Amino acid sequence: MATRTEYQSGIVALTAAGAEAAAFAQAIGDEARPGRFALALLFFSLDACDAENLNAAVSAAAPGLAVIGCSTSGEITPDGIAAGHLLAILLPACHFTVVSATIPRVATAGMDMIAGEVDRLKRRLAEATGARPGQARFALCLIDGMSFAEERVTAALNWALSDIPLIGGSAGDDLRFERTRLISDGRVTDGGAVIVLASTVLPFQIFKTDNFIPTEAKLVVTHSDPERRTVTELNANRAAHEYAAAVGKELGVLAQGGFASHPVVVKVGGEYFCRGVRAINDDGSLVFACAIDDGVVLTLAEARGMVETTRRKLDELESRLSGIDMVLGFDCAYRRIDAENRQVVRKMSDLYREHHVLGFNTYGEQYQSMHLNQTLTGIAFGRPASAGRLDAAAE
Repeated sequence: MATRTEYQSGIVALTAAGAEAAAFAQAIGDEARPGRFALALLFFSLDACDAENLNAAVSAAAPGLAVIGCSTSGEITPDGIAAGHLLAILLPACHFTVVSATIPRVATAGMDMIAGEVDRLKRRLAEATGARPGQARFALCLIDGMSFAEERVTAALNWALSDIPLIGGSAGDDLRFERTRLISDGRVTDGGAVIVLASTVLPFQIFKTDNFIPTEAKLVVTHSDPERRTVTELNANRAAHEYAAAVGKELGVLAQGGFASHPVVVKVGGEYFCRGVRAINDDGSLVFACAIDDGVVLTLAEARGMVETTRRKLDELESRLSGIDMVLGFDCAYRRIDAENRQVVRKMSDLYREHHVLGFNTYGEQYQSMHLNQTLTGIAFGRPASAGRLDAAAE
């Protein structure tokens, strides 16, 4: 049976274990009276359900409801951090106007095509909202986490969106790194992206936060395959051995948990951004989860308190919005692994529950023009009673 949570704005969250997919779809159908919701966001574990069966069940139970979603590597529910669950977030039509589009085959999609799709969405949203006062816009992106195209797509979207803030996440597949799934337009696909353009009367803030600081240790990429995000050499030595030496760990120890606890960062525009290592190949090369290229200077990073840094950010958002109604969060799967390594999952779960964070664990996070790793990005919505001047500025 699905668990239901409703927030002051009328946003409704439904959650269920994977074995209850049919009941979960029916719960969505029971909520989706004509005209009540502008959009349903659906996040689901492939360990818990078959994407095609879930999509078919939801389409049958709620035929008039716009639904987009993706597979995950963990979920953030009203009860906190979860795994093997289904989560639906229903955005009420009284506070949101939403249009969406699917971009197929993002690995070969050109910037002009992506920009053209965004322009069409802008026109559709303008027609839907008219001259209604007190509206502010934002954009969401869900993208195949195995497409190797997130940087290019995010940059193209941000350019076309201009002053409309963008956040989003890369779909996961429960850390298999094989095939992720997207739901949009009543279909299940992979290799693409879903773009949502929304207008709301609720106050909101987009944000990002991580818990790593740079050290003095530098690793220069001296040989790489940017198309596959693979680095063969660091500092002119075999990449895996150089990385392990910098971290101070044996190669055999550096499984997923080791990568999550020892990321590298790159400096862009005076700010550091995480670049997560996804795997070590048999030839000693490293596979990264973000864009990489020859000549890039990587800096080894050290962790600071994940709970404390996340709490400061969420408390800051509470203050800016005069209270949070709900946070839509895109939280890197490696942050979850690192939280498990450091035994702070329960504290993080409590923190997310306290601040009404909902969302999923990703294979990468989108924030404005950047594709990131080991970061929490998202959009925090204020309560209807506090809706005064809408400040949607990114930090």
